[in-house]
Amino acid sequence: MPTYSLTDLLAAVGGQTINVSTPTISFDRIVTDSRIVRPDDVFWAIAGDIHDGHTYITEAARRGAVACVVEPDRVTQPVVPVVCVNNTRQALTKYAAWHRNQIDTLVIGVTGSVGKTTTRHLLHTVLTQRFAGVESPRNFNNEIGVPLSLLEITPDHEFAALEFGASHEGEIRRHCETARPEIGLLTRIAPSHLDEFGNIDTISRTKGELLEALPASGFAVLNGDDDRVRHLASRADCPTILVGERPHNDFVANRVTTTNTHIAFRVDGCDFQLPAMGRHHLTSALMTVAVAREFGLSTNEIITGFEQFQPVDGRCRMLRIGDWTVIDDTYNSSPASMEAACDLLSQWQGRGRRVLVMGDMLALGSESRAYHEQLGRRISASGIDRLITWGTEAQHVADRAHAAGMDAGCIGTCADPTTLSLLLEMWLEPGDVVLVKGSRGMQMERVIEQLKRLSEEQPVDTTRPFRAVA
Repeated sequence: MPTYSLTDLLAAVGGQTINVSTPTISFDRIVTDSRIVRPDDVFWAIAGDIHDGHTYITEAARRGAVACVVEPDRVTQPVVPVVCVNNTRQALTKYAAWHRNQIDTLVIGVTGSVGKTTTRHLLHTVLTQRFAGVESPRNFNNEIGVPLSLLEITPDHEFAALEFGASHEGEIRRHCETARPEIGLLTRIAPSHLDEFGNIDTISRTKGELLEALPASGFAVLNGDDDRVRHLASRADCPTILVGERPHNDFVANRVTTTNTHIAFRVDGCDFQLPAMGRHHLTSALMTVAVAREFGLSTNEIITGFEQFQPVDGRCRMLRIGDWTVIDDTYNSSPASMEAACDLLSQWQGRGRRVLVMGDMLALGSESRAYHEQLGRRISASGIDRLITWGTEAQHVADRAHAAGMDAGCIGTCADPTTLSLLLEMWLEPGDVVLVKGSRGMQMERVIEQLKRLSEEQPVDTTRPFRAVA
């Protein structure tokens, strides 16, 4: 972000100052994590469910923060200049909205129940073939992440691809009020966060808030193969572009093929190939083609952007760990994304056994057991060779997979990391392909670390991504 002063900050959020000798103190960026503070930063103290940023003000000062934004009842004797506001979360949103008003960057909002991060990252990779742009860091898509993403934008950026997440109705509307997107992408509507949303109709209404916020001068790109998404088109006051494989779409993919490492397809007589595993990446690719065309990119520029795409950590990222091929899909999980992962694994081409290590799919409310049992039936019919489950909800997957015909000797259930480690050690053989996936709360990345430890005796690089033979 550009260099601003405390004067600007106070104008945006109000509040009272303490220990401020001059309001012309300038700063380079806003951070909410004291561990990454560097000189000339402002540390914004956020009180979270687990950690309270106010307890780290001294650390932020030691690392060089020039000021902190705090709530007055949480700080007694500040060691650096502070700006006191009633609510630091609300103040961060206000400041991000103020910053948005200072720049003319075109904002692209991406939402959906699944596929947001991959779509956003692929879009950024392709559009930067011609335009200067920025994207949401990591998974910054909530009430804290969206403002922080906006603050990454500088006047030099011609576009910003931002990810909008939600766990309750009205949240995407608030993101849009802050970010003011001109282009919107809606990937898919599927069960997720049902403990908060209650039902899929509420999810649909919430995702549609992005379309309602777009100006008439903008446009929306929708997954036309998802009926719920397609029916939301009427909520937009701007042109809509439908993408998919069905003939009613504006951008229709045909000749779709997949290998262990790529998905290939044709659109309007042009052939594209994306280095990503699984047919479910087709929607992200088509949306990117549609936006790139609207931006005036040539076919060659899009192809080059596709070639440069690398999956985000924890999202269908292929690793070589010892003698195993590991698909790291650990970041999160839902019924729709787990089904896509199962399809990917079942279609894997090679001699090695296909092993699924899955943790609970969380936040599914009263329907949790039904969704886990449905997944168990799918796994049993998929041809996956081994199933290892971790967690109380995932136990239902194992039970239903066995009831549907999967051999009990091919199913392992774990209630703790120790048992999981033992199963991995006993079951895995050289050449196996192992897909690891579960909800964020299950911290399935620990399984990846365990696989690395198990492979340490083998003289190989256990961390580098690799491209398997297609």
